[in-house]
Amino acid sequence: MASTSALLVKQELKDEIAEILKGLSLNDPASKTNEEASDESSSMYGSSRFDEMGNFKFGKKAPKYIGKCFLQIGEVTQHNIAQLKEINKQVLPVVYNERFYNEVMNAGEFAKLAYFNDSVVGAVCCRPEVKENRKRLYIMMIGTLAPYRRYGVGTMLISHVLALCEKDTNIESVYLHVQSSNEAAMEFYKKFGFEVVDNVKNYYKRIEPNDAYLLEKAVNNGTKSAKKENTGNCVDFE
Repeated sequence: MASTSALLVKQELKDEIAEILKGLSLNDPASKTNEEASDESSSMYGSSRFDEMGNFKFGKKAPKYIGKCFLQIGEVTQHNIAQLKEINKQVLPVVYNERFYNEVMNAGEFAKLAYFNDSVVGAVCCRPEVKENRKRLYIMMIGTLAPYRRYGVGTMLISHVLALCEKDTNIESVYLHVQSSNEAAMEFYKKFGFEVVDNVKNYYKRIEPNDAYLLEKAVNNGTKSAKKENTGNCVDFE
């Protein structure tokens, strides 16, 4: 018969494993609606979130993870474009056309993959544009695989976008579209200073709800200028 102390040790191990699994949230649907919650309390963003080697620096609340937790961004090339397609397939409700993928393969710093240790777990693709004599940066897509949310991947990707704005001070704002029902994404972007500037009806063709909010953040002492009338030709999905 097991001793009382042995039973206590077993219970402690069970409790510890349960806490670890809760932190990982690998099979918890709620993890998909709380992307990067563990890292958003930090006010740091942009180039200050990367060290001299390009590695991402965690904020005040480092993610809970067994073993190493190494985040970095990498180039999108013809050799790994299939991984970007798989990321989009897994995290986004739309299908991007080949024009989009041809563009991002030549986008340089404006298209990046997110690596968690040695695995591709997310991506961000942007496009600089000049409209009405104002230069803006449009986030065409951004996403993280569900099991790797809460680990700072989304924060790293947004930080890269804002770092691009630091390099080009002519950029006055950053904007993107978010499906109107995606409350978690709305909260995520608002923590970085994005605000709803317009509501685009019938933005999506094959999903419901098909409306999208237009979110924008002013940078470099610029002003927000995006609206549905001047962003109508930025659709890259089928």
